[in-house]
Amino acid sequence: MAVAAGNDVVPLLPPLINGDMGKNGRPKEPWKGEFVKSIVYAGLDAIITSFSLISSISAGRLSSVDVLVLGFANLVADGISMGFGDFMSTSTERDVAAKERSVTEWDVENCRRNQQQDLVRRYQSLGMSTTDAAAVVGIFARYPDILVGEKMATEKGILTPDQSEKPWKNGLVTFAAFLFFGCAPILAFIVLIPFTNSDKLKFVGACVMSGLALVFLGIAKAKIAGQNYAVSAGIMLFNGAIAGAAAYGIGWTLRNVAGLQE
Repeated sequence: MAVAAGNDVVPLLPPLINGDMGKNGRPKEPWKGEFVKSIVYAGLDAIITSFSLISSISAGRLSSVDVLVLGFANLVADGISMGFGDFMSTSTERDVAAKERSVTEWDVENCRRNQQQDLVRRYQSLGMSTTDAAAVVGIFARYPDILVGEKMATEKGILTPDQSEKPWKNGLVTFAAFLFFGCAPILAFIVLIPFTNSDKLKFVGACVMSGLALVFLGIAKAKIAGQNYAVSAGIMLFNGAIAGAAAYGIGWTLRNVAGLQE
Protein backbone atom coordinates (compact mmCIF):
# COMPACT_ATOMS: atom_id res chain seq x y z
CA MET A 1 0.00 0.00 0.00
CA ALA A 2 1.38 3.44 -0.87
CA VAL A 3 0.31 7.04 -0.96
CA ALA A 4 1.40 9.66 -3.52
CA ALA A 5 3.31 12.68 -2.21
CA GLY A 6 3.94 14.96 -5.15
CA ASN A 7 5.83 12.89 -7.70
CA ASP A 8 7.05 10.44 -5.04
CA VAL A 9 5.33 7.32 -3.83
CA VAL A 10 5.69 6.84 -0.06
CA PRO A 11 5.15 3.26 1.13
CA LEU A 12 2.93 2.85 4.15
CA LEU A 13 2.86 0.12 6.75
CA PRO A 14 -0.29 -2.04 6.86
CA PRO A 15 -2.96 -0.71 9.21
CA LEU A 16 -3.02 -1.94 12.79
CA ILE A 17 -5.59 -4.50 13.81
CA ASN A 18 -7.15 -4.56 17.25
CA GLY A 19 -4.88 -7.34 18.46
CA ASP A 20 -1.77 -5.27 17.73
CA MET A 21 -2.64 -2.73 20.43
CA GLY A 22 -1.92 -5.09 23.30
CA LYS A 23 -4.17 -6.20 26.12
CA ASN A 24 -3.48 -3.32 28.52
CA GLY A 25 -3.57 -0.45 26.06
CA ARG A 26 -1.03 2.30 25.64
CA PRO A 27 0.48 3.69 28.87
CA LYS A 28 -0.25 7.30 29.67
CA GLU A 29 2.51 9.66 28.64
CA PRO A 30 4.18 11.79 31.32
CA TRP A 31 3.96 15.56 31.21
CA LYS A 32 6.81 16.89 29.07
CA GLY A 33 7.16 20.23 30.79
CA GLU A 34 10.31 22.15 29.94
CA PHE A 35 11.16 23.01 33.56
CA VAL A 36 10.02 19.88 35.41
CA LYS A 37 13.53 18.97 36.53
CA SER A 38 14.27 22.49 37.79
CA ILE A 39 11.00 22.73 39.76
CA VAL A 40 11.21 19.32 41.43
CA TYR A 41 14.91 19.53 42.24
CA ALA A 42 14.77 23.10 43.54
CA GLY A 43 11.55 22.50 45.47
CA LEU A 44 12.85 19.43 47.27
CA ASP A 45 16.19 21.03 48.07
CA ALA A 46 14.49 24.20 49.34
CA ILE A 47 12.12 22.40 51.71
CA ILE A 48 14.86 20.15 53.08
CA THR A 49 17.32 23.03 53.47
CA SER A 50 14.86 25.32 55.27
CA PHE A 51 13.49 22.58 57.52
CA SER A 52 16.96 21.33 58.40
CA LEU A 53 18.06 24.85 59.31
CA ILE A 54 14.99 25.36 61.49
CA SER A 55 15.54 21.97 63.15
CA SER A 56 19.13 22.75 64.05
CA ILE A 57 18.20 26.22 65.34
CA SER A 58 15.33 24.84 67.42
CA ALA A 59 17.56 22.13 68.88
CA GLY A 60 20.00 24.86 69.87
CA ARG A 61 17.13 26.66 71.65
CA LEU A 62 17.49 29.88 69.71
CA SER A 63 14.58 32.32 69.39
CA SER A 64 11.96 32.69 66.67
CA VAL A 65 13.70 35.87 65.56
CA ASP A 66 16.84 33.85 64.92
CA VAL A 67 14.81 31.38 62.87
CA LEU A 68 13.26 34.11 60.72
CA VAL A 69 16.48 36.08 60.18
CA LEU A 70 18.68 33.08 59.44
CA GLY A 71 15.91 31.25 57.58
CA PHE A 72 15.09 33.98 55.08
CA ALA A 73 18.71 35.03 54.63
CA ASN A 74 19.72 31.44 53.95
CA LEU A 75 16.71 30.92 51.67
CA VAL A 76 17.50 33.88 49.43
CA ALA A 77 21.23 33.17 49.33
CA ASP A 78 20.71 29.48 48.50
CA GLY A 79 18.04 30.38 45.95
CA ILE A 80 20.45 32.68 44.12
CA SER A 81 23.15 30.03 44.24
CA MET A 82 20.81 27.29 43.01
CA GLY A 83 19.43 29.44 40.19
CA PHE A 84 22.89 30.48 39.01
CA GLY A 85 24.09 26.89 39.30
CA ASP A 86 21.23 25.64 37.13
CA PHE A 87 21.96 28.38 34.59
CA MET A 88 25.64 27.44 34.47
CA SER A 89 25.03 23.68 34.28
CA THR A 90 22.43 24.06 31.51
CA SER A 91 24.74 26.39 29.56
CA THR A 92 27.67 24.03 29.97
CA GLU A 93 25.60 21.02 28.92
CA ARG A 94 24.47 22.81 25.78
CA ASP A 95 27.99 24.02 24.97
CA VAL A 96 29.41 20.51 25.40
CA ALA A 97 26.72 19.09 23.11
CA ALA A 98 27.47 21.74 20.49
CA LYS A 99 31.19 20.97 20.69
CA GLU A 100 30.57 17.24 20.41
CA ARG A 101 28.41 17.83 17.35
CA SER A 102 31.13 19.86 15.65
CA VAL A 103 33.63 17.06 16.35
CA THR A 104 31.22 14.43 15.02
CA GLU A 105 30.53 16.52 11.92
CA TRP A 106 34.28 16.66 11.21
CA ASP A 107 34.61 12.91 11.72
CA VAL A 108 31.70 12.18 9.39
CA GLU A 109 33.01 14.53 6.74
CA ASN A 110 36.64 13.42 6.81
CA CYS A 111 36.44 9.80 8.00
CA ARG A 112 33.02 8.84 6.72
CA ARG A 113 33.74 5.18 6.02
CA ASN A 114 35.19 4.56 9.48
CA GLN A 115 32.27 6.36 11.09
CA GLN A 116 29.75 4.30 9.13
CA GLN A 117 31.52 1.08 10.12
CA ASP A 118 31.44 2.13 13.76
CA LEU A 119 27.71 2.75 13.49
CA VAL A 120 27.15 -0.63 11.81
CA ARG A 121 28.99 -2.36 14.66
CA ARG A 122 26.92 -0.41 17.15
CA TYR A 123 23.69 -1.63 15.56
CA GLN A 124 25.04 -5.16 15.45
CA SER A 125 25.75 -5.02 19.17
CA LEU A 126 22.10 -4.09 19.68
CA GLY A 127 20.98 -7.26 17.90
CA MET A 128 20.56 -6.06 14.32
CA SER A 129 21.83 -8.32 11.54
CA THR A 130 24.84 -7.23 9.49
CA THR A 131 22.74 -6.81 6.35
CA ASP A 132 20.08 -4.70 8.06
CA ALA A 133 22.65 -2.63 9.94
CA ALA A 134 24.54 -1.88 6.72
CA ALA A 135 21.29 -1.01 4.95
CA VAL A 136 20.21 1.40 7.70
CA VAL A 137 23.61 3.11 7.86
CA GLY A 138 23.68 3.30 4.05
CA ILE A 139 20.42 5.24 4.14
CA PHE A 140 21.68 7.54 6.89
CA ALA A 141 24.84 8.17 4.85
CA ARG A 142 22.76 10.00 2.25
CA TYR A 143 21.77 12.54 4.88
CA PRO A 144 24.86 13.85 6.74
CA ASP A 145 22.89 15.82 9.35
CA ILE A 146 20.83 12.77 10.29
CA LEU A 147 23.96 10.60 10.36
CA VAL A 148 25.68 13.05 12.71
CA GLY A 149 22.66 13.17 15.03
CA GLU A 150 22.37 9.38 15.06
CA LYS A 151 26.04 8.91 15.88
CA MET A 152 25.82 11.39 18.74
CA ALA A 153 22.73 9.71 20.17
CA THR A 154 23.78 6.07 19.80
CA GLU A 155 27.52 6.29 20.50
CA LYS A 156 27.85 9.25 22.84
CA GLY A 157 24.39 9.44 24.38
CA ILE A 158 24.16 13.14 23.53
CA LEU A 159 21.24 14.79 21.75
CA THR A 160 21.74 17.64 19.34
CA PRO A 161 21.47 20.87 21.37
CA ASP A 162 18.21 22.75 21.12
CA GLN A 163 19.10 26.28 20.05
CA SER A 164 15.74 27.57 21.29
CA GLU A 165 16.58 26.52 24.86
CA LYS A 166 17.34 29.49 27.13
CA PRO A 167 19.54 28.55 30.13
CA TRP A 168 18.59 31.75 31.94
CA LYS A 169 14.98 30.54 32.05
CA ASN A 170 16.05 27.37 33.83
CA GLY A 171 17.97 29.45 36.35
CA LEU A 172 15.03 31.79 36.93
CA VAL A 173 12.57 28.90 37.38
CA THR A 174 14.94 27.19 39.82
CA PHE A 175 15.30 30.41 41.84
CA ALA A 176 11.52 30.99 41.94
CA ALA A 177 10.75 27.36 42.85
CA PHE A 178 13.38 27.42 45.59
CA LEU A 179 11.87 30.54 47.19
CA PHE A 180 8.29 29.28 46.83
CA PHE A 181 8.79 25.86 48.41
CA GLY A 182 11.46 26.98 50.85
CA CYS A 183 9.10 29.49 52.46
CA ALA A 184 6.76 26.73 53.69
CA PRO A 185 8.69 25.75 56.85
CA ILE A 186 9.45 29.36 57.75
CA LEU A 187 5.87 30.57 57.28
CA ALA A 188 4.77 28.54 60.30
CA PHE A 189 6.74 30.86 62.59
CA ILE A 190 5.08 33.92 61.00
CA VAL A 191 1.54 32.52 60.96
CA LEU A 192 1.69 31.43 64.61
CA ILE A 193 3.08 34.72 65.98
CA PRO A 194 -0.41 36.11 66.88
CA PHE A 195 -1.44 32.85 68.57
CA THR A 196 1.51 31.72 70.65
CA ASN A 197 4.92 32.70 71.96
CA SER A 198 6.06 29.12 72.32
CA ASP A 199 8.99 28.32 70.07
CA LYS A 200 8.24 24.61 70.50
CA LEU A 201 4.74 25.02 69.06
CA LYS A 202 6.14 27.05 66.21
CA PHE A 203 8.68 24.31 65.50
CA VAL A 204 5.85 21.75 65.45
CA GLY A 205 4.02 24.01 63.01
CA ALA A 206 7.14 24.13 60.85
CA CYS A 207 7.26 20.32 60.87
CA VAL A 208 3.62 20.18 59.73
CA MET A 209 4.14 22.79 57.00
CA SER A 210 7.26 21.02 55.78
CA GLY A 211 5.41 17.71 55.69
CA LEU A 212 2.53 19.20 53.71
CA ALA A 213 4.91 20.84 51.26
CA LEU A 214 6.80 17.57 50.77
CA VAL A 215 3.56 15.65 50.23
CA PHE A 216 2.40 18.24 47.69
CA LEU A 217 5.72 18.07 45.85
CA GLY A 218 5.65 14.27 45.92
CA ILE A 219 2.12 14.17 44.48
CA ALA A 220 3.08 16.70 41.80
CA LYS A 221 6.12 14.60 40.89
CA ALA A 222 3.97 11.46 40.70
CA LYS A 223 1.43 13.26 38.52
CA ILE A 224 4.12 14.45 36.14
CA ALA A 225 5.94 11.11 35.90
CA GLY A 226 2.85 8.89 36.04
CA GLN A 227 3.93 7.23 39.31
CA ASN A 228 2.08 6.06 42.40
CA TYR A 229 1.02 9.07 44.49
CA ALA A 230 1.42 7.43 47.90
CA VAL A 231 4.87 6.02 47.13
CA SER A 232 6.16 9.30 45.72
CA ALA A 233 4.83 11.33 48.67
CA GLY A 234 6.19 8.76 51.12
CA ILE A 235 9.67 8.95 49.63
CA MET A 236 9.62 12.74 49.89
CA LEU A 237 8.48 12.59 53.53
CA PHE A 238 11.13 10.00 54.38
CA ASN A 239 13.83 12.20 52.83
CA GLY A 240 12.65 15.22 54.82
CA ALA A 241 12.38 13.26 58.07
CA ILE A 242 15.90 11.88 57.80
CA ALA A 243 17.43 15.26 56.95
CA GLY A 244 15.46 17.09 59.66
CA ALA A 245 16.31 14.49 62.31
CA ALA A 246 19.99 14.65 61.41
CA ALA A 247 20.02 18.46 61.65
CA TYR A 248 18.13 18.43 64.96
CA GLY A 249 20.44 15.77 66.37
CA ILE A 250 23.55 17.73 65.44
CA GLY A 251 22.15 20.94 66.94
CA TRP A 252 21.16 19.19 70.17
CA THR A 253 24.53 17.45 70.43
CA LEU A 254 26.55 20.62 69.91
CA ARG A 255 24.57 22.44 72.61
CA ASN A 256 24.15 19.74 75.24
CA VAL A 257 27.08 17.42 74.73
CA ALA A 258 29.79 19.56 73.21
CA GLY A 259 28.86 22.36 75.58
CA LEU A 260 28.33 25.10 72.98
CA GLN A 261 26.15 27.77 74.62
CA GLU A 262 24.84 31.12 73.46
